[in-house]
Amino acid sequence: MSEVRPRRSVLYLPASNERALEKAKSLPVDGLILDLEDAVAPDAKSAARELACAAAVSGAYGMRELTIRINGLGSPWHEDDLAAVCAAGPAGIVVPKVSRADEVRSLASAMTAAGAPEHTSLWAMVETPRAILDCAAIGDASERLTVLVLGTNDLVKELGAQVVPGRTPLVTALSMAVLGARAAGVAVLDGVYNDVRDADGFVAECRQGRELGFDGKTLIHPGQVETANRVFAPSDDEVDTARRTIAAFEAAQAEGRAVATLDGRLVESLHVDTAHRVLAMHAAVRSR
Repeated sequence: MSEVRPRRSVLYLPASNERALEKAKSLPVDGLILDLEDAVAPDAKSAARELACAAAVSGAYGMRELTIRINGLGSPWHEDDLAAVCAAGPAGIVVPKVSRADEVRSLASAMTAAGAPEHTSLWAMVETPRAILDCAAIGDASERLTVLVLGTNDLVKELGAQVVPGRTPLVTALSMAVLGARAAGVAVLDGVYNDVRDADGFVAECRQGRELGFDGKTLIHPGQVETANRVFAPSDDEVDTARRTIAAFEAAQAEGRAVATLDGRLVESLHVDTAHRVLAMHAAVRSR
């Protein structure tokens, strides 16, 4: 089994906010996206770029997966962002509004040309109808790409849909993103929840995201971290069931049987694979 990296909670921070960058060093968050795009005014982008790159080389963020969201292809800041961030070598470079596989290949080539180290991966934001329809191709376009990130606010706008509890207008797109990511063998993160005061709504959306198969959720406020960490981690009951599933299957194999039963349910090798993934994630979370 490949290395399991928790991405239960991935928090956006404006890279221009030095106080937020300092506070993030102590947050129990799995990942950070230092934003040079939407959260930073045009006249502050150069200074924000310097702050983000300094954070990436500082080594001050521990096990938190530190990434930087650059300005998109075609913007006035894209090339300068890409050159500086590749030199800084964060864990990942997040690129907004990636809609086609050829854009991924172009970005990956540009990262290599700019000297990005091997450990710096590409995270593609999926936030247009075209991107949703091409998720598998986008995810499969380069080995450098490791994560798809849903931009649900932009997607709602592009679809002409409405923001409603339960996200019915988005469920098809969310599921297609998960399908595409799994087909390509990459991670996929759910979009943000906008109302930081609505704790119940946030819990419900985290649960929905996990049920759909997302690896974690992008966040806009530190107060959302604890909930995302809890919901996207295996529960005690899930861990116990996983251990008992493996034990039941091993006992059946020792008796020459290809299947087992546990609590009245059939247990096959595919259930054992799932159980091992649950335990691997549990161990990864506990090691943080």
